[in-house]
Amino acid sequence: MAPLLEVKDLRVAFFTKDGVVNAVNGISYTLEQGDTLGLVGESGCGKSVSVLAMLRLLPEPPAKIMGGQVLLEGRDLLQIPLSRMHEIRGKKVAMIFQDPMTSLNPVMTIGDQIAEAVAVNLGASPREARERAIEALAAVGIPNPEERLRDYPHQFSGGMRQRVMIAMAISCR
Repeated sequence: MAPLLEVKDLRVAFFTKDGVVNAVNGISYTLEQGDTLGLVGESGCGKSVSVLAMLRLLPEPPAKIMGGQVLLEGRDLLQIPLSRMHEIRGKKVAMIFQDPMTSLNPVMTIGDQIAEAVAVNLGASPREARERAIEALAAVGIPNPEERLRDYPHQFSGGMRQRVMIAMAISCR
């Protein structure tokens, strides 16, 4: 059986007026169902760039995926047309940023943001999306999820905002 995710020799460069910057130089890893992987490294070492490349979210130019494979359930994400990547982003693969405040909309409630992700990715009704949001918040350990749905991002601590982002990711499975 093929691994859930296999990244092989992924290489990414940025072409600038000052020359080429090799941002990712051959990262490889394999994840089986149920595995967890944390990318750890100093600032600017390519952690985010490697995942953004995997999701095909880097602006080309200046970024260019120079080589490698990203096999999700045996399909190479780097060969799928960009117009089809919406079928994968959020549904099969999600990225949770270190600072979730940059990913959360400050003028929308947490519940509305999670429900919107569920509705867009799964085609759920508003009621189904709200139920999934409550379940996801409970699953990541946010107390009183029915009440916290109505709160805004600034009403959560940094760690709780990360949990909200995790809840958003798992709500779309």
